[in-house]
Amino acid sequence: MSEQAKRRERQSRRSKVTMTNPQGLPTVAIVGRPNVGKSTLMNRIIGRREAIVEEKSGVTRDRKDLPAEWTGIDFMLTDTGGWMVSGSTLDDKVSQQSERALEDADVVIVVVDVTIGVTEEDEQIATLIRRKRTDKEFVFLAVNKVDGETRDSDIWMFSRLGLGDPYPISALHGRGSGDFLDLIVAKLPVAENPAGAPTPRFDYGDALEASKFDSPESTMRGVGGGNVPAVVIAGRPNVGKSTLFNRLIGDERSVVHDMSGTTRDSIDTIVETAEGHIKFIDTAGMRRKARIDEATEYFSMVRALQSIDRADAALFVIDATEGITHQDQRLAERIDAAGCPIVICLNKWDLVTNAERRAEIKAQIVDRLGFVGYAPVLTVSALSGSGVQKLMPMLAEAITKYHMRVPTKALNTFIHEVQLGFPGYNGKVLYATQGATDPPTFTLFSNRVLSQQFLRFLEKRLREHFGFGATPIKLRVRKRGG
Repeated sequence: MSEQAKRRERQSRRSKVTMTNPQGLPTVAIVGRPNVGKSTLMNRIIGRREAIVEEKSGVTRDRKDLPAEWTGIDFMLTDTGGWMVSGSTLDDKVSQQSERALEDADVVIVVVDVTIGVTEEDEQIATLIRRKRTDKEFVFLAVNKVDGETRDSDIWMFSRLGLGDPYPISALHGRGSGDFLDLIVAKLPVAENPAGAPTPRFDYGDALEASKFDSPESTMRGVGGGNVPAVVIAGRPNVGKSTLFNRLIGDERSVVHDMSGTTRDSIDTIVETAEGHIKFIDTAGMRRKARIDEATEYFSMVRALQSIDRADAALFVIDATEGITHQDQRLAERIDAAGCPIVICLNKWDLVTNAERRAEIKAQIVDRLGFVGYAPVLTVSALSGSGVQKLMPMLAEAITKYHMRVPTKALNTFIHEVQLGFPGYNGKVLYATQGATDPPTFTLFSNRVLSQQFLRFLEKRLREHFGFGATPIKLRVRKRGG
């Protein structure tokens, strides 16, 4: 098979169902054994700290794709977990993610550690790459942690790996990284249109113009300022978030294992659905701060919270076999405070076979999650796919309402009617306006302090009358003269 045919095959694999790379950019994968500095190199190339870095092995487990640019050339950069000799089931799954990345990439960067030298794992990775990649001119060997000239001569020990000339770099300090990137981008394929001119850069606004979510009034918090809504999948550890993520995007992007805390960083993928383009974000499981005993888990939680704050909607996953726990309540409060619509997913519902237990769990939702009573509840099995097909239409409606704006005239007419029908009401809303969307936020100008009872009644009627559904509503009161 020619190199051009191989590139077309790789591009086809990348664009089947999931859209981690909707721009169709050439891809560069960073692979290697654990703790050689792959995530540090990724952060160096993209110019910010996106990948979690810690001085121990096994921090990165899933593939993480991020857009990068060097000398005006755009490409997609893939960080991978460390490839390991077959050991535990979790290690094998992490290694499989690395193997998929090096097969799909246009250019592969193999990272090794000059301070350790050539290891058995390095040699096995080199053998794997030589077997899977015949285009050796697109494979680059980066010898990391060469922080000074005294280490330059040590890089030649890695020539025995058979991956071409080794290149000295320091991902932490940036030494040699610029020259190394020049070599990388020189090998990236440039797609051409039939006329032979370079293909124009992808533009989210143009490509997604027909999406149901696009609206002149919407300002979505999703992808890089574009009109792709972001849906975060959140919940406690080991409730099935990654399994649901993989089910929704139609690919094994996140490592799934019975051990809690398998997902360390937030992983996102853009998917083209019948409802339009959606970016799904898998997050690490969140626990109480008092139970977090390592830096990696702390930064994982921070990334998860940042994803929630930027999301246009949240799938809050609960383990139905355990019911609604105290930590579920705390997480629901945090998601509600972020102001995005919530869809509650009772996962593993197929494992709850007792009718009384099912009724008890549903009663717990009403009792313990009543403060997000506006959120729809969906019973699913992420493993088998049961009920998952109902999520897309539900998300489409929730996100549309999240960006909805009510005309001022209709709003004031409605509030006037509500005031007339509220028993014992002795205040008055003189004027109301919707000051913001994401979520819908209404400012009420009144002649006196409005009671919480009336505000709750008004919020309920607003939700029913204008059909806000799963979207939270914020009411702000300004007393005349105050």
